[in-house]
Amino acid sequence: MIPRKIGKKVLEYAKYFPVVVITGPRQSGKTTLSKLLFKDKKYVNLEEMDERLFALEDPRGFLERFKEGAIIDEIQHAPNLLSYIQSIVDEKNREGMFILTGSQQFEMMEAVTQSLAGRCAIVRLLPFSLDEAYGDLKDISIYDVLYKGFFPRIFDKNIPPTDMASFYITTYIERDVRKIINVKDLSRFQTFIKILAGRSAQLLNLSSIGDECGLSHNTIKTWISVLEAGYVVKIQRPYYKNLNKRMVKTPKVYFLDTGLLCYLLGIRDPSQIEVHPLKGEIFETFVVSEMLKNRFNTGREDNLYFYREHSGKEIDVVVDNVTSLDLIEIKFSKTLSENLFKSLKKFPSISKKLIYGGDKTFKYKNFDVISWKDVGRLNV
Repeated sequence: MIPRKIGKKVLEYAKYFPVVVITGPRQSGKTTLSKLLFKDKKYVNLEEMDERLFALEDPRGFLERFKEGAIIDEIQHAPNLLSYIQSIVDEKNREGMFILTGSQQFEMMEAVTQSLAGRCAIVRLLPFSLDEAYGDLKDISIYDVLYKGFFPRIFDKNIPPTDMASFYITTYIERDVRKIINVKDLSRFQTFIKILAGRSAQLLNLSSIGDECGLSHNTIKTWISVLEAGYVVKIQRPYYKNLNKRMVKTPKVYFLDTGLLCYLLGIRDPSQIEVHPLKGEIFETFVVSEMLKNRFNTGREDNLYFYREHSGKEIDVVVDNVTSLDLIEIKFSKTLSENLFKSLKKFPSISKKLIYGGDKTFKYKNFDVISWKDVGRLNV
């Protein structure tokens, strides 16, 4: 079993808070992590209909079984439990009593913040990071990494990436999307998500996507919100504080798993990425996703932005450290040239990094040049 970096943070939070909430996409390993870290706790899964009905119809009776606390999986199916859990932890006044997991922010997070404010810690578990999945990264091709993606079942069960992605899309549409929004035409939703995949690492033009799908601007906006709530995509906001405001204010969109992205783009073999017209966007998606995992795994919030002016001046990632900035350019090229540093040179006196497709990490002039293999260790 592959150990998860975030485990240390979960155990730390369980020493300070009576409730720890683990959220993240389906199949990211929330259940496995909870059971591994809290082996002595009773476990119940609200995906099971009898347990769900018990929790909905008799919440006091349901929780009566867990006098010492429990792991409650997929808590979003019975948000009414949270107010009763609040009463229990207030009465018992013990840390680490309940470990709650959930896959949908829409259904869970509002209830959590209302009922358990000040009583819970929230962690976000995404699929494996690069280091978790591959260890020392010897003899690994970047194309294989991008194609395979990072869902744990691919590594635990040796599931072919295409099969895993197909299963994930079908299950996600049938079990989650239809529960949240009234999608009558599933084929149209599938068309939408494939078109959105073609926009990963690009500006999010809702009207353009709507025109291609034959859907309204508001419908596209709602569907993207659902994908964001399920940790399928990340919306990256533009940065303008302390810089000028002559910039594009439209956000960018990133898929959070490149294996899923490759599947939606019709890629069925790693070698196809090498000649794909969107290979640069796939690589940028990978880098941003790894940076986000690194932050979440160490208990930090998402502070990743991008910068782009109408004039064309742009930076792929701006990391806001409150008192300082890190500017990061992402290039899939394995060969360095002065041209790769073109955008970074326009911003003197700010920490500047270039993440590229090569295998070596080193210092070049006043730039940190970082190999794709080291992106998970990037301290930003």
